[in-house]
Amino acid sequence: MYLCSKFLILSIKINTQTWRLPAEWEPQWGVQLTWPHAHTDWAPMLDEITATYEEIAREIAKREQLLVVVPEGEDLSLLASHLLPLRSNDTWARDHGFITLIDDEGHARLLDFRFNGWGEKFAAELDNAINRQLYDHGALQGEYVDCLDFVLEGGSIESDGQGTIFTTSGCLLAPHRNQPMTKEEIEIRLKRDLHAKRILWIDHGSLTGDDTDGHIDTLVRVCPDDTLLYIGCDNPSDEQYDELQQMEDQLKTLRTLDGRPYRLLRLPMPRPIYDGADCLPATYANFLIVNGAVLCPTYAQPDLDAEALRLIGEAFPNREIVGIDCRSIIKQHGSLHCCTMQFPRT
Repeated sequence: MYLCSKFLILSIKINTQTWRLPAEWEPQWGVQLTWPHAHTDWAPMLDEITATYEEIAREIAKREQLLVVVPEGEDLSLLASHLLPLRSNDTWARDHGFITLIDDEGHARLLDFRFNGWGEKFAAELDNAINRQLYDHGALQGEYVDCLDFVLEGGSIESDGQGTIFTTSGCLLAPHRNQPMTKEEIEIRLKRDLHAKRILWIDHGSLTGDDTDGHIDTLVRVCPDDTLLYIGCDNPSDEQYDELQQMEDQLKTLRTLDGRPYRLLRLPMPRPIYDGADCLPATYANFLIVNGAVLCPTYAQPDLDAEALRLIGEAFPNREIVGIDCRSIIKQHGSLHCCTMQFPRT
């Protein structure tokens, strides 16, 4: 009887190891950047985007480790803690980078999902190979987990660290991602791989000029104390108005795991920014949380920039709020958060 009881206790201990996707505001080991180069779509504006990346790199490196994937021959040793010379199609580390789970014993799982250029819109074979190479070079510590049979971009999910994952149906159900999987089958897969208790689907909202089919990190961000920062639109003539109003209405119906409404903070919508005839997807929601600070996109619109920084500061009262001009990044239809991927401290 004693041996049986001892075996039972041991079995329970083994089976209760708890993995979770941490919230972005939890302590971080570092952040990854994948550096712009002349063989990317940044080529016509390489000096401009490089200056922006250098500013982002400096702000990250003040606070934590900086891992940079660079083209051969690039010397960024004054900026980065760790450099890896690897080939890349583009620079969107949020979407080709590892998604990292942690447990309460200091272990990490590095989930390598497939990146396919946001539904086969752009070439991604080099970007999709970066994670395995980083792992093989020993750049990151943890258990490598092959999830390459499933398309999932880091910008398409948000975690509260307690088992709730936010995503958008517009992105995860978009063509050329994981079809013919149904919404129910995708939800089962997300719960399994991310060890989530539930998935909250946002069914409305998208930005003009967005290539991602509505990534959650351009629309709604999860913050401490059951707070959601989200973008709003007050101009009925704006083509985004109806969708964003419906998104706001849906957010008001969402409840926390213990049944309470979320605290909602409404970010302003930047005034339209154009590149020729193209309206660019500028958004204040695409901020990056790092140790002790939040790096926030700005767009040379002083009144709206200041209001966005104020609201982000309200959601993160104990962090430094740092504005970074992201007018260069949105020319390739992303912003600050899209360029980066954080790795939690274990």
